[in-house]
Amino acid sequence: MYKIMALDIGTKRIGIALSDFLLVTAQGHSYIPREPEDKAIETIHKIAKDNHVEKIVAGLPINMDGTKGFQAENCEKFVSKIKGYEVIFEDERLTSDSAEENLRNKKIDFRKDKGLVDIESACIILEQYLSRIN
Repeated sequence: MYKIMALDIGTKRIGIALSDFLLVTAQGHSYIPREPEDKAIETIHKIAKDNHVEKIVAGLPINMDGTKGFQAENCEKFVSKIKGYEVIFEDERLTSDSAEENLRNKKIDFRKDKGLVDIESACIILEQYLSRIN
């Protein structure tokens, strides 16, 4: 039995979510600083190992017209440094907007802690992936 980890990779922070062992639900885990990059990769590996993760779903910020821009290429470059896991990319268009809306609906004030948006975005990315595979 294993879990799937989702990453919302931004320029400042990385939001992390984990599935349950049944691969049905997504729960927010944490967020980590993107820099220094080697420390971020090390932390991702530790969280993955501690939580029996076998697959990582990384949000890929595709432009609204379907093309890859700088952010998508930056994300792919970062993910290429994560070794030992199957990595799947998931289109993450508009996840930040949806994440903010979800947090507002839950009456969670995220204005002082933008990492909460990153965690919620990772949950949305993982939920999209899980619903597609189930």
